Amino acid sequence: MKTLREFGRMPIALTGPALAILLVVLGIPIVQLLLTSFNAPAFSTANYKAFFGQQANVRVLFQTIEISVVATAISLVVGYPTAYLIVAASKRLRIALIVFILVPYLTSGLVRTYAWVVILGDRGLINSLLIDHGLISSPLLLIYNRMAVYIGMVHIMLPMMILPLISVMMGIDKSLMAAARSMGARPSTAFWRVFFPLSMPGVRSGCLLVFVVCLGFYITPAALGGLGDAMLSTFIAAQVRSSFNMAHVATSAFVLLAVAIVVLSLVGLDLSGTQGRTTQQALKPWRGLSPSLGAMKCYLSEFFISYRAKRWMAQLYRTGGNSRRPQIVGAVFLALVMCYLLFPELVVVIMSFSGGRYLEFPPLSFSLQWYRSFFADPSWYGAAWISVKIAVMVVILSTTTGTLAAFGLNRTLPRLRSFLTMAMLTPITFPVIVVGIATYLGLVKLGLLDSMTGTVLAHTLGAIGYVVVIVSASLANFDPQLEQAAMSMRAGPLQTFIRVTLPLIRPGIIAGAVFAFLHSFDEVVITSLVGGMSMRTLPLKMWEDIRHQIDPTIAAVATLVTLLPLFMLMILFVAGWRSTLGLQRARPAVRGE
Repeated sequence: MKTLREFGRMPIALTGPALAILLVVLGIPIVQLLLTSFNAPAFSTANYKAFFGQQANVRVLFQTIEISVVATAISLVVGYPTAYLIVAASKRLRIALIVFILVPYLTSGLVRTYAWVVILGDRGLINSLLIDHGLISSPLLLIYNRMAVYIGMVHIMLPMMILPLISVMMGIDKSLMAAARSMGARPSTAFWRVFFPLSMPGVRSGCLLVFVVCLGFYITPAALGGLGDAMLSTFIAAQVRSSFNMAHVATSAFVLLAVAIVVLSLVGLDLSGTQGRTTQQALKPWRGLSPSLGAMKCYLSEFFISYRAKRWMAQLYRTGGNSRRPQIVGAVFLALVMCYLLFPELVVVIMSFSGGRYLEFPPLSFSLQWYRSFFADPSWYGAAWISVKIAVMVVILSTTTGTLAAFGLNRTLPRLRSFLTMAMLTPITFPVIVVGIATYLGLVKLGLLDSMTGTVLAHTLGAIGYVVVIVSASLANFDPQLEQAAMSMRAGPLQTFIRVTLPLIRPGIIAGAVFAFLHSFDEVVITSLVGGMSMRTLPLKMWEDIRHQIDPTIAAVATLVTLLPLFMLMILFVAGWRSTLGLQRARPAVRGE
């Protein structure tokens, strides 16, 4: 009993509720899936031999990896210069551009996929405009092919690539570039030799996140791709719907999971931040890539020293010429990227007010008929109400357990903190179809399948990860002297937490709650597996209508869902503004001013 009391006083005990949910709903079922794939207790590799023995399975597996790699590469090629230009912009413009990145990032992936269906479809925006202007006589095949899959996947993944890059680039000391220029380096040389190596942690994190998420893509390839563009997640979902042979499903799921784990192990996901690394540490892997090549570069550099010195002196006193071309090119590139991210949603919003019988752009007349259709149809507003109820319960459960876990992790040893953090991030770093299959098995064991409680627990798995990351970031920037000052005035630990710590980290908690709500409200794959026929949420209703019929009411629903993240961003802005005012008032009081 004494040992239990001492453990209860340890900060690590605060992670108990979150770890318990993860262990019962996801951890133990994943182990059971692994044992099932090996035919436990006999333990054989027959299922894996059967999987790789079928040429169709191997083709789908390599196709999944190929699509994920290509989508990641395109996201990096587009995302890196976009992040660089955003960081180089003025403060006000940078904030505006980051907001433009956040809006599609927070918008439902299902809505963005539907937007591309509307744009690329046979009766979509592009084909309609070309036919109306007499440029083509029959619709172009813009959808149900590999190119449409890449367009949709990159559109969804691009913000996930840009945001980590911006985070790392903002922490790079700009004086290093100026120092390189002052020593005669060209702008391109200074970029590749100084800036780019320092930005590699952001490149690694962005590529890793995008690739792992792409491995588990299900909705976008199924909606935009053809029969030859199926991914392994689609294959697993088909197995679940048809026969649900647990051994075959577990084998396919762990083959996909093995790919993700291998990539995670080889590349490594650094969530601890890289701003504290020195220049030498960041450049070391690049300088030591090849000793012989490095020596050759050194000799050539020495040979051209005199030439570079003369060139630098000539450029130092040269008047500036027409150097606006790079700025114009950068502005045009940023405008195109922002258009690519925002235009599909804008099209859906405008078309939702169409007064015709079908969706058209631009609308010949304007009407609210599709919004009236939504609020007059019980199947639509009933599904929306179910989604809201589930999301609210997920927010309460995940925010409470996630905040306690983040507070406990903040006060534990670094190695243990890293291990537990990665464990809590498992539901959002593993392919979603694998998490869905494991959660299905876990809820079956608990007797909570096809229930509100089971669906809430399934959504809470990923929501806890978002809350832990965001609240941990708030605690990392928290000044511990404020707590010490409160305790020096005879405040107890609980009172200190409630009166001092909690108000100052409130923006992080609110942000975590917002992400938890959006995560639950947007969930489709896991809900389709564990919700059954009784939990028909709004995303599931939209997905069914997209697959079977393009009901114009979906445009109105998509518009309402698109406005949701804008409302959430306003909440985050108000919370952050109030917290800044509170912190400004608290610091003089602590200093005795």
